[in-house]
Amino acid sequence: MRKTPFFLKTPFFPILILLIILSCEKKPVPSLRSEFLNKQISHLVDSLNAEIAVAFHDIETGQEFYYNEKSMLHAASTMKVPVMIEIFRMAERGEVQLDEKIEVKNSFYSIVDSSIFSLDINEDGGEALYDSTGKQVAIRDLIYDMITRSSNLATNLLIALADAKNVTATMRKFGAENIQVLRGVEDIKAFRKGWSNYTDAYDMAVIMRAIATSTAASEESCKEMIDILGAQFYRKKIPAGLPDSVHVVNKTGSITAISHDCAIVYPPQRKPYVLVVLTKGIAEPAVAENAIAAISKSIYNELMQNSN
Repeated sequence: MRKTPFFLKTPFFPILILLIILSCEKKPVPSLRSEFLNKQISHLVDSLNAEIAVAFHDIETGQEFYYNEKSMLHAASTMKVPVMIEIFRMAERGEVQLDEKIEVKNSFYSIVDSSIFSLDINEDGGEALYDSTGKQVAIRDLIYDMITRSSNLATNLLIALADAKNVTATMRKFGAENIQVLRGVEDIKAFRKGWSNYTDAYDMAVIMRAIATSTAASEESCKEMIDILGAQFYRKKIPAGLPDSVHVVNKTGSITAISHDCAIVYPPQRKPYVLVVLTKGIAEPAVAENAIAAISKSIYNELMQNSN
């Protein structure tokens, strides 16, 4: 007859098993002081008579914070991030090569009636590209201009290459359920009909997180996208609220009374977090920039306080 092992007879065995189970359980995720942050943002909303949406996800701990995150706003130039992702995925499928050159032309078709429109150089952040009209420029260089200088001309050339419908469909695969990339920039006929690119803060956070975790495309492609975002020229919003030691890669977006920023933030010696701040109704650009920087600073301070 087989004997029962001694350790099974001990009265402490059930306690031992319980301790083992508890040690294997996932530790609860520390939470940001959402009530404190809600009050801060609500104060900004009231004092500025503005609409503000925030989405935060910490890849290190899983902490999240949301404020008005499902409110749909004009995407402005934040939609250029999904366009970049789609082009990189096309390259991975062999449909294009990033070093392939295409002709720069300032002539595009309206989604309303296929009539031709052109971009105004005075309304574009990437003026230098207009000097290359009629010349061949590498797709990779167009992506760089689209993101770092927010070139509208580069954006429209790349959307013509990728197709806006395909861009939106790809975002759905990541779980971004509401973002709509309908068209390129300065399609005035479409704008007058209300046919614009829209997003919410939640979806932009999903998209930025997909890049940060190398699920938007291959690891190599995501690394290159992060490097491009890291060369961003416009740094007065989310990065401005953070210490110099914190590396930030971001994409801003601005049109009249609209000011956004979407970022992957890399505090020293830890995994990054994603922060998206969208604003509407702030007429003065500098005021909107300061508001976004203030929210960025508050969330960073809360996160670092929780980490200590």
